[in-house]
Amino acid sequence: MNVFLTGGTGLVGSAVLRALLADGHTVSALARSDTSAAALEATGATVVPGDVDDPGTLAAAARAADAMIHTAAGSDGSDARRDAALLDAVLPALAGTGKAYVHTSGVWVHGNGVFDENTPLDPPAITAWRLPLDARVRGAERDGVRSIVIAPGIVHGDGAGLPNLVRSGPRTDDGALILPGSADQHWTTVHADDLGRLYALAVANAEAGSYYLGVSGSNPTVREIGEAADRGAGGDGRVVGSSAEETGARLGPLAGALLLDQQAGGDHARRDLGWQPTGPTLTEDLETGSYAAR
Repeated sequence: MNVFLTGGTGLVGSAVLRALLADGHTVSALARSDTSAAALEATGATVVPGDVDDPGTLAAAARAADAMIHTAAGSDGSDARRDAALLDAVLPALAGTGKAYVHTSGVWVHGNGVFDENTPLDPPAITAWRLPLDARVRGAERDGVRSIVIAPGIVHGDGAGLPNLVRSGPRTDDGALILPGSADQHWTTVHADDLGRLYALAVANAEAGSYYLGVSGSNPTVREIGEAADRGAGGDGRVVGSSAEETGARLGPLAGALLLDQQAGGDHARRDLGWQPTGPTLTEDLETGSYAAR
């Protein structure tokens, strides 16, 4: 099938693009700059000029494709508005077609605890905006859209993403790496390549209204993550935690998410789609993989 993809040069989107192409699909990828267009063309994707703030381009590209996957995310705090506008454009364009639309959420919406897809939602303020949009996507099955929501954990790979926030964190006077929170909290994680494979499986096979946690089942503590990051940078693994107040002062609203203590297994995707994560864990990636000092 031909899949229309947003965010194809990002950490998640580029992994999705690779997985789709490996499965023999063609990909039409949104590009808002010449640099992004060149990177996408180099992979074999067909470029759709435009950006996620252009509803006409989004609707036309969604109608022209056999399926759509949305992975684009910004860093300017406008994702709530942007995603709502995107759904305004795309869901009506796909209504009645039976085509797949795969939307990206995030596991932070589940709040603290051990959880699966059926656990009640309890998001921190920074991700509360996702709930009505996720519900809208899943509800689009009633309008003839094969709508699917995937909620990734903390994505790692290619030396990119949130793990660098730990790796490049401040240090004490004696060189210990300062971590978000007490460092006893667990983070749910997934390697980008494994996550890309999940999206490819979902767009091809998932039922309308489906919801999957994109997590590998590896749930290290922040202390374990920090120790691996320090060793990967050439240190001896010395780390210290920090108070919630200190973390908030340093990281702002993001602290509310990084202080969550979360554990999840991703079993639903394994059972339903045959997904089998095989990539390195986050601690392996930090200590000896893509984040490690060369």
